[in-house]
Amino acid sequence: MGAENKTSATEFILAGLSSHRRTQLLLFLVIFLIYILTLVRNLVIITLVRLDPRLHTPMYFFLTHLSILEICYTTSTVPQMLAHLFSGKGAISLARCAIQMYTTMTLGGTECFLLAVMAYDRYLAICHPLLYAVTMGRARRWLLAMGSWAICCLIAALNIGCTFHHPYCGPNHVNHFFCELPLVLKLACADTRVTEVIVFWTSVLVLLAPLSVVLTSYGLILSFVLQMGSGATWRKAFSTCASHLAVVTLFYGTLIFMYLKPQSDTAPDSGKQIAVFYIVVTPLLNPIIYTLRNKEVHGSVTKVLKKLGTGQNR
Repeated sequence: MGAENKTSATEFILAGLSSHRRTQLLLFLVIFLIYILTLVRNLVIITLVRLDPRLHTPMYFFLTHLSILEICYTTSTVPQMLAHLFSGKGAISLARCAIQMYTTMTLGGTECFLLAVMAYDRYLAICHPLLYAVTMGRARRWLLAMGSWAICCLIAALNIGCTFHHPYCGPNHVNHFFCELPLVLKLACADTRVTEVIVFWTSVLVLLAPLSVVLTSYGLILSFVLQMGSGATWRKAFSTCASHLAVVTLFYGTLIFMYLKPQSDTAPDSGKQIAVFYIVVTPLLNPIIYTLRNKEVHGSVTKVLKKLGTGQNR
């Protein structure tokens, strides 16, 4: 009889970042500004790479994919977050929740794999410069990029299928600003142990497999540079790898802090605060980090501005 009296939930209620109206409006303004800057900065990188033939190299090919990914990743959650902050309401249907969950998992996982591909690209460029152009040819670049997207699309589909295979008929309040899988799964009205095991091991695959590639690539780069013992080689390797290492540290640092820290030591809202960093802040910082000391990008900006100035004078 108990099971028969249960009704299926049709929506979830997202708690959001704050329940105070003034704080919600202030957060709306700040996050809206960050979102616009994120779109503009990443679009600038994509445009520069397309317009300047000097940037038609494997490194900037992958950087373009990373910028596209960052735009999609932040857009999968931030517009909804802004709407909820502005209206003060956090309702989201099960269908929209599933779509958002699938999108964020696919994009987040793809970023893990893409950062690993970029680390492998740096390893080839520094340790095997003579073979680099052949090894990282156009076909290989597209294979690595599309493979990253395809693997994570399939993994996300498996996880979302398992998650929404369960009925949802009890509490529907989610203490977050978007539909995060572990929190939603806790609300299922069924035994979720098998799904939890599947989600855990696919998460290990998506997080640790790319991280191992990153660590191995930079370990080999460090070994190569130490063997060369040249100051010029050190400077070249540092200038080539510093920006990518900074992005990897930011991205993986927040993920490790969020998922590997003991839950008993974690405040109820700390997950939301960390998520704001890797969903809202990191996509803004990444293009800044990659272009801050990049002479090629600075030269491309100067070249494009001169062309625009010449065109206006005519």
